[in-house]
Amino acid sequence: MTDQGIQFPKFYVTASSPCPYIEGNEERKVFTELRGPEAIALNEALGKVGFRRSQTVVYRPACENCSECVSVRVMAQEYTPSRSQRRIARQNSDLKSEVRPSTATQEHFDLLTQYLSARHADGSMAGMTMEEFEEMVESSPVQTVSIEYRKVMTNELVAVALTDELSDGLSMVYSYFDPAYEKRSIGTYLIHDHIERTRYANQPYVYLGYYVQDSPKMNYKARFKPLERLGPNGWYPFDRDADAV
Repeated sequence: MTDQGIQFPKFYVTASSPCPYIEGNEERKVFTELRGPEAIALNEALGKVGFRRSQTVVYRPACENCSECVSVRVMAQEYTPSRSQRRIARQNSDLKSEVRPSTATQEHFDLLTQYLSARHADGSMAGMTMEEFEEMVESSPVQTVSIEYRKVMTNELVAVALTDELSDGLSMVYSYFDPAYEKRSIGTYLIHDHIERTRYANQPYVYLGYYVQDSPKMNYKARFKPLERLGPNGWYPFDRDADAV
């Protein structure tokens, strides 16, 4: 007799393509679809072993000759902002944030277009259409929200974070902002705000995706402490050797 209620997902591997983080490397990913009534539970289970969600799939690196992508998460209840992070929080204290439904709006799309043109003009998302943006934002099979950041005085939209709400915290899926606010370290502020939200909700973690030591695009995540990283035997303190766990 078999249990028809258990559905094991099918996994697929992408073809090799140029790595976006380390020049000269090739990347591959293993992925599976999120669908049906088990999508939320599957997303949570795979997220704990290093998978990330993108629209209706979850994926993780499966590169043949590289293991530099490391899943990391902030221990929100023990988070202690550095002097620099406290300064950035004060610098952005004129912003207000609000959790909104994960709905694609023209205002959000215009901000994303501005962000991509300034920061990632040669990236895979450059030239994204409104229809593609709607797919990115609205096709989530799990509990996803858009957190808006606006100027208190003018209500000007400054940044948006697409965020998954998990049973043990928040997972930052994708964020974008007005390039004029980059000098405020707005990206750091968005992570700081997510940690504070998680602390207030008395949940343990903020999932930041992958840390890549040799990539300036990804190694900034090590600044948020205490941080945990995922190894072969589970999660352990970022600064501890995996062999000591």
